[in-house]
Amino acid sequence: MPMTWLILCAAPHRGMFAAGMAQGLLIMALWLVDLLPRYGGVSPGLTFAPPLPPAWFHVGWLAYGMFAFFIFGFILTAGPRWQRQPDTQPRVFRPALMLMAGGWLIADLGLRLPALLPLGLLVAAGGWSVAALFLWELFRRSPGDRMHMGCMATAQTAGLLGLLAFAALTAGGPAELGPLVITFGLWFYLLPVFLIVLHRMLPFFSQVVIPSFRPPRSDWALYLMLGGSMLHGLLAWLDLSAWTWLVDLPAACAAFRLTWLWRLRESFAARILAVLHVAFAWAGAGFALLGLHSLMLLGGLPGLTLAPVHAMTVGFASSALIGMASRVTLGHAGKPIVGDAVMWACFWAMQAAAVLRLAAEWRPALNPIAALVWWLAFAVWAWRYAPAYWRAREDGLPG
Repeated sequence: MPMTWLILCAAPHRGMFAAGMAQGLLIMALWLVDLLPRYGGVSPGLTFAPPLPPAWFHVGWLAYGMFAFFIFGFILTAGPRWQRQPDTQPRVFRPALMLMAGGWLIADLGLRLPALLPLGLLVAAGGWSVAALFLWELFRRSPGDRMHMGCMATAQTAGLLGLLAFAALTAGGPAELGPLVITFGLWFYLLPVFLIVLHRMLPFFSQVVIPSFRPPRSDWALYLMLGGSMLHGLLAWLDLSAWTWLVDLPAACAAFRLTWLWRLRESFAARILAVLHVAFAWAGAGFALLGLHSLMLLGGLPGLTLAPVHAMTVGFASSALIGMASRVTLGHAGKPIVGDAVMWACFWAMQAAAVLRLAAEWRPALNPIAALVWWLAFAVWAWRYAPAYWRAREDGLPG
């Protein structure tokens, strides 16, 4: 077996992060090709029309595809340490990686040959199942605090159900599955996972950087935010968006309170920490915008359309991805965990992409610009960090 492949499969994050980078670059490039003629009035010389409604493609490929690789790469690396258990063994993460990567490769080909779509998604779901079952096993055998792992395993199970619904949809299932795929992908899986990870890790990281930092006990805040996300998704799916403010605003208050208690301003003493604090601040802003959107609908106003959703997905999730994946990559490459100028620039470019995407709800021509800025930020960041996945650790340690 080639040495590069052995190194790529030496630890859970390596192959997963590499696959996530490849998937993100491909899918957002295709999305940009789709947006340019629709909103930019120009043709890039290529055409791309997904064989399913654009919203289903956009959410499905990013939430269950690109983001999922980074999420599993992180949690299969950090999860056992959360629970003081041995590291994830190759018998778990290698089958999960190969099935997920192979499944999404088939699904990508299915964008041209739609008959392949359900097959690819089912193969990916097989890899997802391997990893999710391992997380439940971690939860079961852990003697200490199991709150975060229990929440994580639950969110991963919800994501698996959403992916299976997506496979059924592409196999000719009823169109009613489409909104369900989005509901599970965003509100039951993607956003809860990032809320869980940052609630678990941000106070821990902050203790190292911020003088006299004492993590506040805030389990109730996590439950309030997770409940806000899932109940928002349920109410929106039931066509009750005018009432989601009842859960959005309490979740926003909980998130803003944590941003204050976790001392956002002082986190700028270390870039690698500041990116996570700023990302989490977007969660509070996103919940607040969701609540405002709901109240506007209740009052008979047009609302904020998709601006609050993109505050969550671009501002919060994409920014947190850069912060967490950079940290894991550096630490497990045997390098100092320090955010360099490239990561810092890519992070702020992602903030620009988030602002542009929010503004695009009122200036639609900004849609392709926002997508291009997102792609460039992600591409430069991937170029900077991807080589670490197929190179041995600099400190000579395994993994």
